[in-house]
Amino acid sequence: MATKDHALQSDIAKMKADPDGSFKRADASFRSIIEKGGRFEPELAVTVVSPRMGAQGWPFANVDSFPDTDVDPLYNAEHVKDLYLKADPEYRGRFTVPVLWDKKTHMIVNNESSEIIRIFNTAFNHLVPSDKAALDYYPANLRAQIDELNAWIYPNINNGVYRAGFATSQEAYQKAVVEVFEGLDKVEKLLVGKDYLVGDKLTEADIRLWVTIIRFDPVYVGHFKCNFRTIRDGYPAIHKWMQKLYWNNPAFQSSTNFEHIKTHYYWSHPQINPTRVVPVGPIPNIRPL
Repeated sequence: MATKDHALQSDIAKMKADPDGSFKRADASFRSIIEKGGRFEPELAVTVVSPRMGAQGWPFANVDSFPDTDVDPLYNAEHVKDLYLKADPEYRGRFTVPVLWDKKTHMIVNNESSEIIRIFNTAFNHLVPSDKAALDYYPANLRAQIDELNAWIYPNINNGVYRAGFATSQEAYQKAVVEVFEGLDKVEKLLVGKDYLVGDKLTEADIRLWVTIIRFDPVYVGHFKCNFRTIRDGYPAIHKWMQKLYWNNPAFQSSTNFEHIKTHYYWSHPQINPTRVVPVGPIPNIRPL
């Protein structure tokens, strides 16, 4: 039997842009939830893959022993794509992370990050200390405001940097990069004199914005050509918000690995950076408070 060719799913260098040169992110394919008594029962462990995503996609440490990475503890798989194909041999989408995997049913529960955030908000509360279980990042009284922010922050900023970076025409790039900075300008106004985007507490809106802002100066300014301004020198309110999250909340600092961040983008996109040279700066990666 002939082996199926999954190169278009695993090799980002072969990714195709739209005819006008714009980048369109495909929807996630696995969209189940975790709940006690449901098909997927809560139980949690974390495995970190190598940031050097090559032709076969995201590798585990047994294939690429990059610092602070793990082997697949269940099947000794070599790449994340092996898990996708184990879950569904006919899968036709891209082999993306994060992946929420159920080891009892040998199935992907979910691979949509915005939904995984909400799963983590409540599904594992009975497994963690009561003070952690009491934290609610999507409280009922703030949901309308959070949803309203997510509705424009995601397309303009979170996905906007990718639309700029993966554009293959000048017109598509210029449209995307302008929208990135229009979005950042709006966020800057929202954060003046505030520690959080919504109300006076950390919410999902902050967490979703954080993952783009912490990568912005180290990666998106140079690699994705989002270079109107840097966060550290162009957006004082956003910069202070980012610094406070990183330096005052151990969860943000402990889950941020700048070497993984920079190596992934600069090494994994040869169509943008064919030398795969990873920049040393910015120095420091994040300024002290």
